Amino acid sequence: MATPSLIPLVDTTPSKDLLLSAARITPVLVPSSNLSNTVSTIPKSSSYYVLVADDESLDSAISYLNNGASAIFASVELADRCISAGVPSEKLYAVSSSTDIPEDVLKGIKGALIKISGVNSATQLPKPKVTLYLDESKIIPTEKTVASLHKSNAALAVPLSQLTNDATSSSKLNITNAFLAPITTDRPDGLFSTIVSSYLHGGKSLGLCYSSKESIEESVRTGRGVYQSRKHGLWRKGETSGAIQDVVKIDLDCDSDCLNFEVIQHGAGFCHLDTPTCFGQLSGLAALEETLVSRHRSAPEGSYTKRLFNDETLLRSKIMEEADELCAAKSQEDVAFEAADLIYFALTRCVSKGVNLADIGHALDKKAAKVSRRPGNAKPKYLEQAQAKITPAPAPSTTQQPQPTSFGNDLIRMRKTKLDGIAEEERLQLLRRPVLNSGAMIDRVRPIVEGVSTKGDKSLLDFIAKLDKADLKSPIARAPFEEPTIQQDVKEAIDIAYENVRKFHVGQAEKEPLVVETMPGIVCQRFARPISRVGLYVPGGTAILPSSALMLGVPAQVAGCKEIVLATPPKPDGSIAPEVLYVAKKVGASAILKAGGAQAVAALAYGTETVPKVDKIFGPGNQWVTAAKMFVSTDADAQVAIDMPAGPSEVLVIADKTANASYVASDLLSQAEHGVDSQVVLVTIDLSEKEIDDIEKEVEQQARKLPRVDITRISVSKSLIVSTSDVKSAFDFSNDYAPEHLILHIDSASEKVPMVENAGSVFVGQYSPESCGDYASGTNHTLPTNGFARQYSGVNTLSFQKHITSQELTKEGLDKLGPVVVKLAECEGLRAHANAVRVRLGMQSP
Repeated sequence: MATPSLIPLVDTTPSKDLLLSAARITPVLVPSSNLSNTVSTIPKSSSYYVLVADDESLDSAISYLNNGASAIFASVELADRCISAGVPSEKLYAVSSSTDIPEDVLKGIKGALIKISGVNSATQLPKPKVTLYLDESKIIPTEKTVASLHKSNAALAVPLSQLTNDATSSSKLNITNAFLAPITTDRPDGLFSTIVSSYLHGGKSLGLCYSSKESIEESVRTGRGVYQSRKHGLWRKGETSGAIQDVVKIDLDCDSDCLNFEVIQHGAGFCHLDTPTCFGQLSGLAALEETLVSRHRSAPEGSYTKRLFNDETLLRSKIMEEADELCAAKSQEDVAFEAADLIYFALTRCVSKGVNLADIGHALDKKAAKVSRRPGNAKPKYLEQAQAKITPAPAPSTTQQPQPTSFGNDLIRMRKTKLDGIAEEERLQLLRRPVLNSGAMIDRVRPIVEGVSTKGDKSLLDFIAKLDKADLKSPIARAPFEEPTIQQDVKEAIDIAYENVRKFHVGQAEKEPLVVETMPGIVCQRFARPISRVGLYVPGGTAILPSSALMLGVPAQVAGCKEIVLATPPKPDGSIAPEVLYVAKKVGASAILKAGGAQAVAALAYGTETVPKVDKIFGPGNQWVTAAKMFVSTDADAQVAIDMPAGPSEVLVIADKTANASYVASDLLSQAEHGVDSQVVLVTIDLSEKEIDDIEKEVEQQARKLPRVDITRISVSKSLIVSTSDVKSAFDFSNDYAPEHLILHIDSASEKVPMVENAGSVFVGQYSPESCGDYASGTNHTLPTNGFARQYSGVNTLSFQKHITSQELTKEGLDKLGPVVVKLAECEGLRAHANAVRVRLGMQSP
């Protein structure tokens, strides 16, 4: 920054407005006796100097720098002691009544504040030292004096009591006029070129405009961005658009012919094209911050950034992980790559706590201002960890096998561990999935669910407009549906998948009641009846999922459910994906609810004026859907059941030496692309490091050719390779993990299926990709995740039915069983139960 044209001296308790105006255009000089009141008033973005009292100690003077002052003004004697203590020259001014300052002091200071009576008689310090004058005669300075001094690298320290914001005052100097006294322009219209930059984005230029003395005076006084339009006069930024600016600082350039307005921009942006700048979009750290701030407000559910904001343990772990990887990086490219990762996670932490780049910059400036510094030694636990990692590796053996070629530090790689010999606690950690904070998510969906349950369609339509981004007149479409237009080959594929899924689910249906004669004359039965009304949640958004509609609709149809309500998010125009609509017609859906998320679950659970209430809700979804399903299933007022708890998609592949590395990699990736929280586990049986590396290379090469590689990169990096030495150990780990999908790439795979105890669905052999089960082989792809395969089955025909039992006793049968029932009922003290038998058998009461 150029030498200020004046330095306001806080000589009295000024008005807050005047002090803020002064802080916008120049650092203020504050006597130490008035420091706390002044610093608490001016913004943290503003610089200030401290005028140290003559009787203060060296430690006291240095403490002002350590606490944030940009510079200190001290007596010549104290300044000399500061120089000896190592105070940097750019942070030190001497205060004197003469320009005759000792040479050794003059060398160690930036400039001096000369107290004189009458500035016209002043002489200046040798250049390039800054000379500031404080006229003790209390004569109000003029703009001419300010301009004259500024030309020779000098300025006035003007008491705030002599300054004003009032443009018409005759007894005080207008603060804006004093600031602008040195400014020049070569423009015929007398306007000043003005650069507008973003305070929040490290001074990023937003655009170029023009200012006049009138516009600058209003900006200094009000703190709002005001400029001069060459066509329309005063331009109060955002007056009509709402994109206003808060002015943080106004600077003159080194030649005093250009201004820089540092602002906090609100609204759409600075440019009339609604972009952040007149030069296009933000980039680098500024763009990252904008994205994170936006995601913090409304991150898509299921996105990795949203998960980072919600899970402090995950974010803390990633910061430590990336810091460690940055320390391990060697080349320039790798260091830059790892630093970018660390900055991403660190800035995510900052945004989650309301800290922006400007706050970080202010903290850096404050640290830079400090003179006293800590030794900077690392804490013992970190020092020990670092020393352990820097121990030199043994020299490679001349007989060692060549190592696999490295792809660089941005490899798509899984974490590796060996199962043999690890502690039980570590083994348990390998089985854990990322923990969903169910309580917190239920609290978030509660207002949505309660809104729909109490206000019906009105609330439902509001949430559809807000969350599904579709403005609908009615949330429901009833059969018969319009004929959808879809490609013939897609239609034929759906038809084949439908037939296969239907055949398998028909085979699951109970054909006859179960009839058992438990004793002569006593016949017990169990028979199935369909759940009358079912709701099928089919995820939507950017993906089209007719497969989920098939997997839920077909068993509901086979089971004989009387009412099938399919819920799926609508497109912005309110329509439903034609492929999903086609499936809805095939499975005999009675209605389609055009809604997603918690609002769809609530409408199905409680019903509305137009949406029929259902008895059981099925289907996968994001954490909002899962939380809403859990909420309604425990609410007695809803009287609704759900299929199963849900979590991120997952696959576990067991592979031995017979496995095809390309096939194994493709199966891992087919599940990893679902989302950044998908879980992928490879369990190897007696594979060498090279054989494992061959699979990893295939993962890398195939992933880079796929459109969802960015999602895959994240999900794979959190996934796991577990090395085991034998088949039993591999299956023991798999059974403990209880995966949603289990794929067997092993010798005689079909013979090993009896070893499977816990899994959602098993894919046997190298020609059984998980994709077939997801779409068309016949099995259902709605499966238990997150380890719930230990307790739950996947969706099947029986999921859409309930079982009723009956019993029929003849008189002979009651004669034989009655005394047993009487004895047990009386043992429990339930005499009325016993009496119901006694009256039939003519037994006397005891």
